[in-house]
Amino acid sequence: MIERGQIATLIPHAGPMCLLDSVLSWDENRIVCRSAAHRDPHNPLRQGDRLGALAAIEFAAQAMAAHGRLAGAVRDKPRAGIIASLRDIRCRCERLDELAVDLDISATRLMGDDQNVIYAFAVACSGEELVTGRATVVLQADIPG
Repeated sequence: MIERGQIATLIPHAGPMCLLDSVLSWDENRIVCRSAAHRDPHNPLRQGDRLGALAAIEFAAQAMAAHGRLAGAVRDKPRAGIIASLRDIRCRCERLDELAVDLDISATRLMGDDQNVIYAFAVACSGEELVTGRATVVLQADIPG
């Protein structure tokens, strides 16, 4: 298992914007992460006292970024990625902040190369999928370090 501190070195997000608490498993094509950040009253994605369901897409995007590094697709440095396209987004809840149990975030790499990648993702709670979809991510140049 990979913990939050190491995850922060894998993705181009720091401090409270690093939303993943752990990587539970990963392989060449898939990653599964866990997070309790949806319950944090200081979560930077909150709007007032709410964390809407679509914030789950950022949780999934961070899982995709971690997967890219762990699977070796993005080499040595974190790279910024821009979500160029979202498809087949399905939300089965309105809010994440009311959920008492940790989120499980999975992302499966469907295809891609060093410049573009397509993932299917699911954010679930207690085994129930809450937000699912597909994302096309365009990878940017290395972040200056």
